[in-house]
Amino acid sequence: MSTRPMTSLERVLTTLGHREPDRVPLFLLLTMHGAQELGLSIETYFSRPESVVEGQLRLRRKYRNDCFYTFFYASVETEAWGGDVLYTDDGPPNAGRPVIRAAEQIRTLEPPRVADAPCLVKVLEATSGLKAAGGGETPIIGVVISPFSVPVMQMGFEPYLNLMFEQPELFEHLMRLNESFCIEWANAQLAAGATAICYFDPVSSSTIVSPEHFRRTGFQVAKRTLAGIKGPVAMHFASGRCMPIMDDLPDTGAAVVGVSMLDDLAALKQRVAGKMSLLGNLNGVEMRRWTAAQAEEQVRAAIGAAGHGGGFILSDNHGEIPYQVREDTLLAISEAVHRWGTYPLDVSGERASFPRPKTPRS
Repeated sequence: MSTRPMTSLERVLTTLGHREPDRVPLFLLLTMHGAQELGLSIETYFSRPESVVEGQLRLRRKYRNDCFYTFFYASVETEAWGGDVLYTDDGPPNAGRPVIRAAEQIRTLEPPRVADAPCLVKVLEATSGLKAAGGGETPIIGVVISPFSVPVMQMGFEPYLNLMFEQPELFEHLMRLNESFCIEWANAQLAAGATAICYFDPVSSSTIVSPEHFRRTGFQVAKRTLAGIKGPVAMHFASGRCMPIMDDLPDTGAAVVGVSMLDDLAALKQRVAGKMSLLGNLNGVEMRRWTAAQAEEQVRAAIGAAGHGGGFILSDNHGEIPYQVREDTLLAISEAVHRWGTYPLDVSGERASFPRPKTPRS
């Protein structure tokens, strides 16, 4: 009988099938750390797809990561719509002045074509480069911002909320425009070599809108959009709570949900076991201050809460690890996954054991 370790892709597919692989998969969702590896500024790093390819290859080797992550920065999408990008030395690039400065502009707005947006083409080139370099053994995770959440960058938060509640006709028109763009952008990444798409939707989280409002708005948008995406999708709330809407999420068509450290991971696992897989939920903000021992304990707790029976990928809770998180902390996280995440799990050690989630009825 072969004892060959699984490839990262085999490991992930096994856990997504709600079976136990050889080890809990590790998705360290690192973006800006590639610039550190190459000694480049963040702006220079993201200006060349070849740099992102090399950065992701180095990060995977160093941290024994189970994915490549082709996310550049969130505002790459509003950049494609004609917006500006604001760079900083030690954080993610942000959106500049809103591209929609008055709600009436929405009536004449047209979505950009992916092929005509140089900023998006760079992401596609990085994706195809990683596809060529990865040999098909490592999942490549592409990213879209949901049509329901991207208006925060297109318009600004307050104008968008006003639109949502006061001008429902224009709101629906904007959703349809954004859905069209989102589907094209997701499918372009899949065609370039992405294995799956992470659909970031923080505005749908129960931290921002009520579950009732989500069911009328973001939920409907997600169902329409995910139906047009020609590959597997993970729905991610970028640190926002999702427990109050967890029962709705399988109906979006997503196979995975990225969950917050504000939610109870063991309770989430029991709620969706056999229906959806979980991605999470290490606290990226607190991670900046973790010792190696704290990193190990956090990893062990997460695996103990959600790792049994498969259906769990260890990651951070936001979808992007802060630039300030140190190399030694990331190495400690990786070491802890390899120590405590090997199946069959045994995370009791010297300290208190963690409750095993209930097995769903067949």
